Amino acid sequence: MLVSLCAAVFVVNISTTIVNIALPSLVTELGASTRDLLWIVDAFNLAFAALVLAAGSLSDRFGRRRFLLMGLAVSLIASIAGAWSSNPDVLIAWRALAGVAAAVVYPVTLSILTNVFTERSERVKAIGIWGAATGISVAVGPVVGGALLESFWWGSILLFVGAAAAVTLVVAFRFIPDSRDPSTPPLDLIGLGLSTLALGLLVYTIIEAPDRGWSSTATIIGFIAAAALLTLFVLQEIRATHPMLDVRLFANLRFTAASGAVTAAFFALFGFIFLVTQYFQSVRDYGALETGIRMLPVAGSIAVASLVGPRLAVRVGSKLIVALGLVSLSLAFGWAATVGSETSYLVIAGQMIFLGVGIGLTSAPATEAIMGVVPPDKAGMGSAVNDATRELGGTLGVAVIGSVALSVYRDHLDATAGLPERLVDPARDSVGAALEASRVAASQFGEVGARAGAQLAEIARSGFVDGFATGCIVAGAVTAVAAVLTLIYLPAHPGTDSEKSEHSEGAPTTDPVGTPT
Repeated sequence: MLVSLCAAVFVVNISTTIVNIALPSLVTELGASTRDLLWIVDAFNLAFAALVLAAGSLSDRFGRRRFLLMGLAVSLIASIAGAWSSNPDVLIAWRALAGVAAAVVYPVTLSILTNVFTERSERVKAIGIWGAATGISVAVGPVVGGALLESFWWGSILLFVGAAAAVTLVVAFRFIPDSRDPSTPPLDLIGLGLSTLALGLLVYTIIEAPDRGWSSTATIIGFIAAAALLTLFVLQEIRATHPMLDVRLFANLRFTAASGAVTAAFFALFGFIFLVTQYFQSVRDYGALETGIRMLPVAGSIAVASLVGPRLAVRVGSKLIVALGLVSLSLAFGWAATVGSETSYLVIAGQMIFLGVGIGLTSAPATEAIMGVVPPDKAGMGSAVNDATRELGGTLGVAVIGSVALSVYRDHLDATAGLPERLVDPARDSVGAALEASRVAASQFGEVGARAGAQLAEIARSGFVDGFATGCIVAGAVTAVAAVLTLIYLPAHPGTDSEKSEHSEGAPTTDPVGTPT
C-alpha cells in the first residue's frame, strides 16, 4: 500500500520536474516565449493549488480510493494528449488538466497514509518515505527526460508520465484500501470560486508584469483585486457553516508556522528549478541529458534529508529542524547568487546539496506537524492544506522568480542598441530565443551576421545570469524570513504549552504523540 501511494506521489512530482528539463526544447520546437514557459509550468501548479482543497474534501466524503484511481486516469489522459500539442497554448491547456488530476491524487495519498499509520512513530516513518518519493522524482525526472529528449521529440517526456500513471493505476487498484468520512459536509462552492479567482488573478498579474511593467496601472489593479478576492474568501470561510478551508486551523501556531515553512521552501525550489535548467542548457550549452544528470545532487539530498528530517524532529523538536532546513535553503540561494557563466559545476553541485538538504529538513517534518493537528477523519482537508501550501508556494515561486529574472534579463537587452531589430525583438522573449536568433543570423548573413549574433548571444547570456542571481536573492530572502518566523512561532513538539493555550480557544488539538483529541 505504501509503495502504491509513493508511486502516485512520483507520478505527480515527475509531471512537474520532467517538464522543466524540456523548457529550452519548447522554445525551439514550439516557439515558446518565456511568458509561455511560465504558463506551461504554472498552469499545472495553479490548477493544483486552486482545486486541491476541494478535492481533499470530496475524497473524504465520497471515498479516497475512488478519487485516487480517477485522478491517475485523468493524469494518464492529459499526459498522452499533451504530448501531441501543436503550440504552447494547447500544451498549457493540457498541463492545466494534468494539474487538476494532481489536485485529486496528491491529498488522497497523504490522507490514506495517515488513516493507516495512526501511531506517531509509524506515521513519521511513513511520511519520511512518502517525502523521499519526491526526491526520487526530482532525480528520475530530469535524467529520464534528458535521455528521452536526446533521442526523441519533446512530447516523449509526457508519454513517460502517462506510462507511469498507467502502471500506478493498476497497482493502486490492487493494493489501496478504501476509506471515507460520510459525515463530510457539502462542498463550499462560493469558497472554491473565490479562492480560484484570487489565486488565478494573482499569478496572472505576476506573470504579465514584465510586459506591462511592475508599477503599471494594470499590475497594481491586479494585485489590489487579488487581495480583495482573498479577503472575501477568508470572510466567506469564517461565515460558512461548512467551509472549504477551516481557517480556525490557522489559530494553531504549529499548523500556521508549518504551513508557512512549506510554502516558502517550495517557493524557492520551484523557482530555482525553472531557472537552473535553462541556465545549464542555454548558458552552459549542456545537452538535455547532461542537464538531467547534473540535477542529481539536489534530488539525492532531498531524498536523504526527507528520511532523516522527521526522525530528527521527533528527537530534538520540529522547530529546530524546520528552521535549520530553511537556513540551509537561504545559504544555498545566497551562494547560488554568485554563479557566473563559467562557474565550476562542483560549486553548483555544492549549492544544490544545501538546497536539497534544506527542502528535506523543512518539508517532511513540517508536513508531519500539519497532519498531527487534524483528526484522522478530516485527513483529506489536512492533506489538501499541506498540498495547497506546496503548490501555492511553487506557483508563486515560478511566477515571481521567473518574472523578476525576465525583467532583469530584458533590462540587459538595452545594451543591444545598434543591432538589427529583427535580432533583438525575438530575443526579448527568452534567452533561448536570443540564441536561436543569433544562430540564424550567423547562417544567413555571413560574417556580419555572425558578429551581430555573437554579440547578441553574449548579452543574452549575461542578462540571464544576472536575472538568475536576482531570482536567487529573492528566494533566499523569502526562506530567511520564514526561518525567523519558524523559530518564533513553531512549537518545538506537539502539545507544548503554547499550543495548549491555542487549543483552549477552539483550535483543533493533539496529544503528545500527535493523536487528535
